[in-house]
Amino acid sequence: MPKVGVVGTTSWGTTLGVITARQGMDVVIWARTQTEAEKLESDRENVRFLPGVAFPDSLAVSASMCEAFEDADIVLFVVPSRTFRANVQRVCCSLSPGAIVVSATKGIESDTGMRMSEVLAEELPEPMRGSICALSGPNLSREIIGGKPASTVIASVNMDAARAAQRIFNSNLFRVYTNQDIVGVEFGGALKNIIALAAGVCDGMNYGDNAKATIITRGLAEIGRLAEAAGANPFTLAGLAGMGDLIATCSSTLSRNHYFGRRLASGESPEAIRASMDSVAEGVDTTRGAIMVAAGLGVEMPIAQAMHSVIFEGVPIERAVNALLERAPRTE
Repeated sequence: MPKVGVVGTTSWGTTLGVITARQGMDVVIWARTQTEAEKLESDRENVRFLPGVAFPDSLAVSASMCEAFEDADIVLFVVPSRTFRANVQRVCCSLSPGAIVVSATKGIESDTGMRMSEVLAEELPEPMRGSICALSGPNLSREIIGGKPASTVIASVNMDAARAAQRIFNSNLFRVYTNQDIVGVEFGGALKNIIALAAGVCDGMNYGDNAKATIITRGLAEIGRLAEAAGANPFTLAGLAGMGDLIATCSSTLSRNHYFGRRLASGESPEAIRASMDSVAEGVDTTRGAIMVAAGLGVEMPIAQAMHSVIFEGVPIERAVNALLERAPRTE
């Protein structure tokens, strides 16, 4: 039976660990401290992020990197993008050289503009770089852990690695597709969080469904422009990791980024919202990284730029919206 190691006691990391263990896989979630590991093992649930969800018998939590990753066939990184590189650096020497490494983090490193698979490629030992994968799709953890049907995509330039990961995570409730376009899959998962921030603002300002449909549709257009300029297949963005994830994240009250946008619309400061949230709204940091990447590639991202101006430049929402609406008319 394959062994799965998980880096990250986040809600999504715990969810992936639990649903994989429910299929009888041996799963070890690595906790950063012995205290955290002991609490999770004692409670046999993640009270902080997924209260009421019992751990299966085949899921263990450990602060020992050796115990978590020795002989692991698959290692999942499910941590915020801002701590992703530090986590890879910390555990990389404990990973089995033959392990398939999967990023399930939907973000862009804010100070480099790198996708998570690029960070892995920089930090992992050379023999492991050929089996890097990314998992992304319309994956609201609360629905998935509750047994509701969902689907996702595992992307890799190495299709053998993608298919091996697919076999481990696929189930009758969690349908897993493969895709060789890791650039498109990662950009779709990361950039839709920015658009979800804007959709949350739209709902919070009570702008209506026409405006929200415009945000989602034009948001997909700018996601596609940037992804294609970076080498992605534009058709990838019409799939689960693009349009599928965008619809779910912009529409659901379970979305952290949509929630963040709604609170922005109520007049709260970005700093206060971040400080009060237990989980991370990835779209905030990703906005910085996306603007950097877009500038380097000469790509226009007006919605992302508007969110950047509101979150990081103190521009009032009404002024940012007017700037969008006053852009010169053009063909679609």
